[in-house]
Amino acid sequence: MSLLPGRPGIHARGEICAVTRPSWEEALSELARRHEDVSYVELSDVAFVDVAGVTALAVTALSLPEGRVVVEHPPPQLPRVLKMFWPGQRRIEVAPR
Repeated sequence: MSLLPGRPGIHARGEICAVTRPSWEEALSELARRHEDVSYVELSDVAFVDVAGVTALAVTALSLPEGRVVVEHPPPQLPRVLKMFWPGQRRIEVAPR
């Protein structure tokens, strides 16, 4: 996990699963602390995210006082899990891979 240069957000690499979830959740907490109107989550270097990882993202986005989170280039399961468990939510915008 790292901060995005030049814009508010985080960049993740590898897989988001039980082993890496503490780092993922810490990065999402930092994202929420720094959030203003739009925050970005760059996932082009992520091969897999489990349901708990998507849940952590959704809970973070839905708990923000305002604005949205733009998820860029996620692995294919992320939009499917969002659609399945959080249909119609407007706080997360997914930019396709």
